[in-house]
Amino acid sequence: MMKIFRNIIEARNIPNAVVTIGTFDGVHVGHQAIFNKMKGLAQGINGETVVVTFSPHPRQVLNIDSSNLRFLCTPEEKLEKFEEFGIDNVVIINFTKEFSRTPSEVFIKEYIIDHIHPAYIVVGYDHHFGKNRMGDFGLLNDMMWKYNFQVERVEAQDVENIAVSSTKIRNALAVGNVKSANRLLGYTYSITAEVLVGNKIGRTLGFPTANLELPKEYMLINRGGVFACLVDYDGKSYKAMANIGHRPTIGDRGENQPIIEVNLFDFDGDLYGKQIRVHFIDRIRDEVKFNGLEALKAQLEQDREKAKEILQ
Repeated sequence: MMKIFRNIIEARNIPNAVVTIGTFDGVHVGHQAIFNKMKGLAQGINGETVVVTFSPHPRQVLNIDSSNLRFLCTPEEKLEKFEEFGIDNVVIINFTKEFSRTPSEVFIKEYIIDHIHPAYIVVGYDHHFGKNRMGDFGLLNDMMWKYNFQVERVEAQDVENIAVSSTKIRNALAVGNVKSANRLLGYTYSITAEVLVGNKIGRTLGFPTANLELPKEYMLINRGGVFACLVDYDGKSYKAMANIGHRPTIGDRGENQPIIEVNLFDFDGDLYGKQIRVHFIDRIRDEVKFNGLEALKAQLEQDREKAKEILQ
């Protein structure tokens, strides 16, 4: 089972530590390549992998475009992914403005070397760290001779000739291109949220929906529409379709934050107050305004058939 340390002093006794450092939003294909490299190195020296990460996200603390900041996963989901991809230990450093002023060399020496005693430090091809992001692979190379550790760099990972990055995944989700986002992530993009009590109009149309509302920083699919989905609930997976948007036919959302409505196929039960995870598989169409509820119902029937076809 993965160990989580919220105080770096507690991470002193990790044997032959193979360390990486970063925020790892989304834990995408590029991050997974770093983890695979670490696991191979750790196996060769009978060591353990260590991810050093930060909370809150540095851009939140430093107010760098923080109003537009969007995350691919919650902190809890990120830890789940670390464990899923085989990480042994996670060290979470409390990121403050004071900490942000730590020079790169001091950070590596006083946090990583003095406490974790790494055998290896593994970084991505474009990784920067420390005050003003001045630290990089070159600095680690200079330091490794003095402090007796080795450095490995993992090059950019390409998926269909696209260099993978969290920004590219966010951009794909912003326009509703979940298929592209999923390829870059290496798994299906999902959200986890509590089911809210809605206006129950979907139920009267024969399409009862679980209504979800996410905090702004996790609302990444900004192009509304209908999506084919899989929903995890109570240990089971259900085929489903979801609508993201403002419900223009009903006209009760205005310019408020979009809501997510999920219709689970072959499910009969009460989800109010329950947590569900929605995996977005493909986009079916834009959200449009229909001429009344009967026209909306007819379209929803077509959407359901299309979603079932996609999910076969």
